[in-house]
Formats: sequence, structure tokens, C-alpha cells
Amino acid sequence: MTRPTSSPRHRRQAGLTLALAAALTGTLAACASATAAPPASPETRPAQLAQLSLLSQLSQQDVEAGAPGVIVRVDDGSGRPVEIARQAPWTRADHVLAAGDAFRMGSNTKTMVATVVLQLVAEQRLQLTDPVGKWLPGLIPNGAAITLQMLLNHTSGLFNYANDPEVLQAFTGQDTRQWTPAELVAAAVRHDPLFAPGTRYSYSNTNYVALGLVAEKASGRSLADLIQQRIAGPLHLANTYLVAGSVAGSVAGSVAGSDEAKHPALAHGYEPDAAHLAPLLPPGTPAGAAFAGPARPDGHVDTTWVNPSTEWAAGGMVSTAQDWARFDAALMSGKLLPPAQLQQMRTTVAEESGNPNRYGLGLEQVVTPCGTVWGHVGQVPGYSSEDYTDSTGHRTVSVFTATIFGLAEPKAGAADQALVNAAVCAMLDKPIPAAPSSAAR
Repeated sequence: MTRPTSSPRHRRQAGLTLALAAALTGTLAACASATAAPPASPETRPAQLAQLSLLSQLSQQDVEAGAPGVIVRVDDGSGRPVEIARQAPWTRADHVLAAGDAFRMGSNTKTMVATVVLQLVAEQRLQLTDPVGKWLPGLIPNGAAITLQMLLNHTSGLFNYANDPEVLQAFTGQDTRQWTPAELVAAAVRHDPLFAPGTRYSYSNTNYVALGLVAEKASGRSLADLIQQRIAGPLHLANTYLVAGSVAGSVAGSVAGSDEAKHPALAHGYEPDAAHLAPLLPPGTPAGAAFAGPARPDGHVDTTWVNPSTEWAAGGMVSTAQDWARFDAALMSGKLLPPAQLQQMRTTVAEESGNPNRYGLGLEQVVTPCGTVWGHVGQVPGYSSEDYTDSTGHRTVSVFTATIFGLAEPKAGAADQALVNAAVCAMLDKPIPAAPSSAAR
């Protein structure tokens, strides 16, 4: 098990580690290894220059500590955003990283799916009190007792399908089977519920795959089309789309994005190979625990094209830092939801015991060293993303890191957390905290 940390990303990473053990029984970008800050534009303010210099140093330290690549974008609402890209030299043969590159967004997808669901609520096509059994009869046992709101805020008690051994084999790329959304839900409900509906919080990808199916049923359109027509299109998010994987089971056949045609601007993601992953897993993990993918230097595999069919409404979005900032700003400023639905989205429940963060409807309230922010964390093989905004959407920040388990090593994890903390503080125009000494070695 990985070490405790205040980062929600690392808490969810620890959960994935346990699941693996069980189941496998225009930018200011710099991509080279130099530590000098990228050049400033004439509009860059002195305060931004200082932010840019320190964030550039911390980004480079993150890479030197083990992150294959990082993208940072900070918009404090007062001028041109700070944008940085750094990558390990060995990754350049796959892709030269730029701050505007597309990235697999993982569970950040949940915020977009929740927005679509709440738009349908505002249009009175759905109600938060609707039982999921009304829309998906027979798919979920006890579906009459589980409401859409419980799915949205992870209080349904449904088992997380990502912890099912068969699904996890596909998630890690060991199995190329293409899973449909209905099959993912079926894999989850083979397992007993974790608790009675509405009595506790437990993060579960199953909730959002079910919500994606409900949105399709209520609208008569595919989830990919709903996101394109209601969010990506109106906001001119040219590099944002849902990778559908297998679209069997969707009510419409349109696919906004597909891995059948490899995206040349998609940043590559990496995980430790089997030998380097093994020390990061709990004692007793069966032999063979690994991510699939072509071998790369420094004990990595390239997981960019690992089977995406297990993600869909729970984690299948591709986007850029700039696009996602535009989405977050539009959402929090009330451009995507009426006031009543935005308030519902920001009505939170407590997360795990000892965790100061709270979960709303597809949106997390996160406590940081420089203040409380709103957003989400995302992880799929080779990709970790943290996207946050202030309560008005006026300020936004994204930190994308091209690995999950590469950050389980303490030095790498500390360097990455120092970068995230600094980026959030810069967004809020607060003093950037000093990096821990372990991140600077």
C-alpha cells in the first residue's frame, strides 16, 4: 500500500493498488531537460514571472524525481495563463510534449457527465429522486432504492466495477476484451453492495456508468453526442471528446472520439514495468501484476493505447488543459447550469473518515494549503490529472502527470505533490509554499 497523503489522487491510487493486488492474484512550454524558465511574453506581469520561474523549477524537479512528463496550466484571472510542459528525455522519441497537448482525463469525466445529467434535470427529463430502476429496469438489484442523486454523490453503495478481477485485467491492458457499459454494471452487481443505499459514501465508477446509461435512455442520444452538443460544441472545446471504446449498448451509434485513429497530439502515458511495479504493490501480490504496453527506457511501458473500454462515463474523456479550464470556468460561473442545479452540484457529503474533502454531484470540494477549491482528480493507465477552480470559475488550474504508479515512489510522489500545491497557490494568488527537501534532491 502506498503511503498516506493529503492528495485525493494518491488516496484513489492506493485503492487501485489494492485492486490490482486482488485482481491479479500558444504556450510557454519547455520540453527539454533544461531547468531554465521558458521565455515570458510582453504581457507577463512581474508576479507571474516569479510564479513561472518557480513552477518551472518544480516541474523539472518532478520529472527528475521520476514523472515521465508534466503539463501545468495556471490562470489566476488577471492576465495570460502560465503554461509549462516538461518531459523526461527518453520520452521524446514517442512524443514531444507541449502544454496544449491532449490528455486522458480519467475521472474528471464525471464532472461532465454530472453536468449533462443536471441539465436533463433542469429540463425535467430527469429528477434527482428518480430511482435508477425506473430508467434501467432489471440492471441493478435494489434499483428502486437507489436514486440518481445517490449515484451522483457516491452514496449508492454499489461495488466499484474497477475492482472486479475480470474488468481490471482489461483496465490494465492484460485483456483486450471490449466491455460495454451494461457489462461493466453487470460485473459490479455480481458483488454484494458495500452498504445500504444512502447511508455512507464510497467512491465507485459503477455509479457513473449507470448515469451515462440513464442519460442516454432519457435523451435518446449517445453520451458522446450529449457531451458534444451540450458542452464541447457550445464552449468551442475543439480538443475535447469522449472515447467510447465499444459503443455496443448505446442508444445511438455516433462516436465523438475513437482510439481507432491515434490522436497525434495526445500526450503519451507510462507506467512502471512489471519488475518496477512489483515493489510498489502490497506483500503477497501474485506474480504477473503489470500494465500492458510496449517497453520503454528506465523501466517503463507505454500505456497510451491500453484498452479504454472500461472507462466510458466513469473516465473516458480526452481534453486539454486549456479546454478543461474553459469548461470549469463556464460551469462554476453558471453558464452551463441554472442556479438551482449548480447549487445541487455543490451540495456535498463527507468523504472517508479523516479526509477533509467533500463530494458533491460529480464535483469535489478540496482543501489545499492555500485554500478550498472545486474540481476533480482523474486517473487512467499512464495519466493522472488534477483540475481545480475557485468558487466563481474566475481562476483555474490543471496539473497533468504522465503516470499513476510512477508517483507511488516517495520521492516522485513528494515532488509531484509539491508541484500541485504550488500551482493551486499560484492560481489563488497566494504565496507558493516551499517544496519539501525530498522533492529538490
